[in-house]
Amino acid sequence: MLAYIIRTAFFKTITLLIISVISFLMIHLAPGEPSQIDPLNPRFQEEDLERYRAAFDLDKPLYQQYFLFYKKFVTGELKSFKDNQPVFGKIMERFMNSLPLFIVGTILTWCLAFPMGIGAAMHRGGWFDQSTTFLSYFLISIPGFFLAYILIIVVVDGINLPILGLRIPGLEIPVLGIRTFGREGAPILFRFNDRIWHLVLPSLLGAAGGIAFLSRYVRGQMIEVLDSDYVRTAHSKGLNQNTVYYIHALRNAALPFVTMFGLLLPGLIGGSVIIESIFAWPGMGRMAFEAVLTRDYPITICLNFMSAVLIVIGTFISDILYVIVDPRIRL
Repeated sequence: MLAYIIRTAFFKTITLLIISVISFLMIHLAPGEPSQIDPLNPRFQEEDLERYRAAFDLDKPLYQQYFLFYKKFVTGELKSFKDNQPVFGKIMERFMNSLPLFIVGTILTWCLAFPMGIGAAMHRGGWFDQSTTFLSYFLISIPGFFLAYILIIVVVDGINLPILGLRIPGLEIPVLGIRTFGREGAPILFRFNDRIWHLVLPSLLGAAGGIAFLSRYVRGQMIEVLDSDYVRTAHSKGLNQNTVYYIHALRNAALPFVTMFGLLLPGLIGGSVIIESIFAWPGMGRMAFEAVLTRDYPITICLNFMSAVLIVIGTFISDILYVIVDPRIRL
């Protein structure tokens, strides 16, 4: 195991090095350059522009820019083109905003998708299977921004159907931002509770698509395993139904989800631009989108590189989990 970890770590380090070069070159080969857009003063003089380029090492050859960029990235000296603030500090601030949204959305997705998929597979053609199938295709088909606005309207205004005599008042759930404005100095328990309530709608919307897709995937994998010979053999031996389904069948059906688990980590960086924009959530997705629009190269390159690091870490964890889930796989 130790030799495998060392060998894998070496090759993944080489992969990250190649990715760092490619991402740096792709950003700098894009049309235009950041010195064409001054975030502070559009009336830059020529000498001001030269000082700007020298301050951010844009006047040096590309290979020197590459080494200086990652040297400053490692030492924490890298500054944003937009506001000259440390890149690491800006990323960590947005990271801490996106982390609870990512964690809650992931927990909701996996805790709801697996029971839905397993139940639908065990009762094929029944009312539960048909209901979850309809719900899944509905959530997959409806645009995220449209569903978000429907949720906001329902939460704020409630449901009013005079024809049916139905009137449900709105809920007191916040729909914008990460905290209630003007209550920053409140007791810590109130601030924690306020943060939880602000997480409700963005987390539900972020998990909706994942629940729909993953539940269908779980259903398909479970049906494939339940139709296999060894499951029929286990039934014929008189094993308990729960033992057959949840120990023998589920463990073998879970192998593809190990791969999906490893690919979840990059979502922590990418986030969802649509969800964060609609709910005014200052997360990583909005930060990356704004950095691209303003040609803030340090932010863009750092987020690309961090996404690559998370993918490499996720795939490495998946490789280890393969052996745990399926003993037939050897390192």
